[in-house]
Amino acid sequence: MSDDAVPDVDDLLERAGFDPETSILTRRQAEVLALREQGVRQSTIAEFLGTSRANVSSIEASARNNVEKARETVTFVDTLTAPVRVEVPAETDLYDVPKLIYDACDDSGVKVSHTAPDLMKVISDAAGDAVEGREVKEQLFVGVTSDGRVRVRRHPGV
Repeated sequence: MSDDAVPDVDDLLERAGFDPETSILTRRQAEVLALREQGVRQSTIAEFLGTSRANVSSIEASARNNVEKARETVTFVDTLTAPVRVEVPAETDLYDVPKLIYDACDDSGVKVSHTAPDLMKVISDAAGDAVEGREVKEQLFVGVTSDGRVRVRRHPGV
């Protein structure tokens, strides 16, 4: 697609299943995200929408922020309602975490489908800078859902 071409935004939203009644995004935010995902430049979107590039940038930033908040909310609820919940204290060796999780899963009859190295990577990736090397720097909450999905949250307020 050329930089100046704007695809049919209604078609994009319909094919993606956008429903303004159930979405955390406004229609305008969904339009901007859909067009950006198609590679359309902000300046082209601004012209198409009859607004400024700065406004499109602001709409896109707000949309991405809303998406991140929605993801965080889902992770929170998954962790909160998971049948397996493990608190990993700060200063724990990351290599000790899989055993904590496997033991808690065994006690609850939940199967986690990660090897120890995979589990350490999942936790480390999800924890961000709360894990440095082998050290858990900040308390983590790890939930394992009944279908074995691992959810990691940093201590609230961090």
